[in-house]
Amino acid sequence: MRKIIVSPSLLSADFKCLKEEINRIEETKSEYLHFDVMDGHFVDNISFGLPVLKSIATCHHLVNDVHIMISDPLHYAKRFCDAGADVLTFHYEACKDENEIKEVIDIIHQNGVKAGLSIKPNTPIEVVYPFLKDLHLVLVMSVEPGFGGQTFMMNALDKIVKLRKYIDDHHLQTLIEVDGGINEQTAKLVKEAGVDILVAGSYIFGSDNYKEKVEALHK
Repeated sequence: MRKIIVSPSLLSADFKCLKEEINRIEETKSEYLHFDVMDGHFVDNISFGLPVLKSIATCHHLVNDVHIMISDPLHYAKRFCDAGADVLTFHYEACKDENEIKEVIDIIHQNGVKAGLSIKPNTPIEVVYPFLKDLHLVLVMSVEPGFGGQTFMMNALDKIVKLRKYIDDHHLQTLIEVDGGINEQTAKLVKEAGVDILVAGSYIFGSDNYKEKVEALHK
């Protein structure tokens, strides 16, 4: 059975006690910590960036799973690697062509970080196929990126099924991550479709028992 990784999204954490929130996540079975960067341009929201990542990157034992929803990943990739990203995921739609995507991936690798590529809900999954052999993960957005707490978009399931088949048929090691509207019910659907990593924000941080919620996602 495929191993499932849970990556709680800090976007839904209580920022007035961020260290305590991270400590609580460390007590769960989570392995990754998801860090959503929004620039107010690529998506219609602004979250947090380099200073916050740098300040928390070494204060826990989790994998810093950094998702940059920004307009110029080529310019910023090295900075996020230097700030402490262990995995740095950028958007297919933020790059002008395939050559730029390859260039961003190369920069990430040159800085000792694993690379991820993400697509928005209306982008066909096939666009990521040429890059899979160089990617640690593909992040399938199951909501429009920019805000937490949205409802899961069912068209993500077909993308995950297609991607799982392609990865398996070509004997690749690339992981499939999904982000948006993940809870006990949708987690079951995406796991059946072939996902490896579940990003969950409000489902975990909106509860009183983080450990229980993470365990429910694993089940």
